[in-house]
Amino acid sequence: MLRIENLKVNYGGIEAVKGISFEVPERSIVTLIGANGAGKSSTLRTIAGLVKAREGHIYFDDEDISSMPARKRVEKGITLCPEGRRVFPDMTVLENIRIGAYLRKDDLTKDIQAVYKLFPRLEERHWQLAGTLSGGEQQMLAVARGLMSSPRIMMLDEPSLGLAPIVVQEIFGTIRRINQERGTTILLIEQNANMALKIASHAYVMETGRIVMSGSGSELLENEEIRAAYLGKRKH
Repeated sequence: MLRIENLKVNYGGIEAVKGISFEVPERSIVTLIGANGAGKSSTLRTIAGLVKAREGHIYFDDEDISSMPARKRVEKGITLCPEGRRVFPDMTVLENIRIGAYLRKDDLTKDIQAVYKLFPRLEERHWQLAGTLSGGEQQMLAVARGLMSSPRIMMLDEPSLGLAPIVVQEIFGTIRRINQERGTTILLIEQNANMALKIASHAYVMETGRIVMSGSGSELLENEEIRAAYLGKRKH
């Protein structure tokens, strides 16, 4: 569904992404793991059209979308849930959800009910200002808002950042449900490598702008180097 070829991204004179290539099959969950500064967020922002690539190509359904504006990419079915939630704090939960469908002209009732089914807490708080929600609830709202554009692929940047372990479990359970029940393809960046690899069908490890390792999620979970570098443990 999504194919990245020799992608290079610069910020000023700094090369953040140094010629990476990878694929995201339809209906899969693919994760990019790596330390801060590895180039993961830059990769997602470039796929979303928020950052312009210096070199390389981005293909979606075999169409080269490398020069396509961000708005058109959303229309194609590519959605990014950015790091830090980025909800609109002075708007209600429902208003935030509706903003996710800003390109749509059809009736939103069915889709709003569908995201409330995924996140019942948001329905309970639909008139509450988003800025007064807990961190976990704001993350749920960011995902719900992203789903309102009916994405075919949803890119999630650090969805568990700063959340309590029990909330992280809930968020990851929902990501899996979105993939399995809605058939939405997931491209996930996550510092919590253990959780990410558990739900990923395929994973890529990024270091200083390059992909240095790849494999299935289960393979990388068992890999000694990965366990020592990202999971903080070795097998005995």
